[in-house]
This record gives sequence, C-alpha cells and structure tokens, in this order.
Amino acid sequence: MREFPSKICASCGRTFEWRRKWAESWDEVRYCSAKCRRCRVRAVDRALEETVLRLLAARARSATICPSEAARAVDPEGWGPLMEPARAAARRLAAQGRVIALQRGRPVDPSRARGAIRLGRGPAFGAPRVDASGLPTRS
Repeated sequence: MREFPSKICASCGRTFEWRRKWAESWDEVRYCSAKCRRCRVRAVDRALEETVLRLLAARARSATICPSEAARAVDPEGWGPLMEPARAAARRLAAQGRVIALQRGRPVDPSRARGAIRLGRGPAFGAPRVDASGLPTRS
C-alpha cells in the first residue's frame, strides 16, 4: 500500500491525506473539505482554544480537563452545540503540541479518537499560538 503525505486541517484540526485533485496545489491546501474552507476558524473557536489553555494553566501540571469544561466556560447556557468546536480546538492545539489528548490515561490521536477524551498539557504548552503554516499569530 502506498503512503500519501498528510496535513492537519486549519479549521477542524483533523488529519487529511493527499488527493489526486490536489496534485498541482498540495502546498497551498489548508482545509480538508469545502465545509472547513467555508467555516474557517471563528472568534468562538479562538475563545475555546484560549479557554482550554487557561483551564489547564490553572491546574496542576499533571491535571487534565474535558473539552466540555471549555465549552461550559465559554457559554454556560448554550454549551451543548460548542462540543464539536471544543474538540476541534483541542485537535488544533494538539497539532501544535500545546495539549495532548488522552483516553484511559494514554495519549491518543485526537483526529482518530472515538468517545470521551481528556486534555493535558503538551510539550509546547507555553508556546505562542501558530497558524497552519507554523507562523506565530497575534492573540
């Protein structure tokens, strides 16, 4: 079986692989789908990222949080619809190495994890935020 190059979607944080239709423009591809290209990263998504990092910073180094805690902190009344955006924020932060996703205390790939995950501090926890190309972004 042939190995294809992969990237991480700038919007949803999921890993996606090279496709033939992207052969000419693979270096410019940032999103895994038309939906992600349309939605991009919104202000609420950035708020969720910042909240995840703030919640982890307020706890012991070995402590973890659930993505639902970030969703509840951003919108205490309407946090349910924020669950998938919270997981997407966690995937983007994991791709940067700022958090790690855990299931049953073991690291997992958040793009492929099914079921509940916990988030802990990653090796680059205190590093500045970067965009999909790896360049620092403004807060």
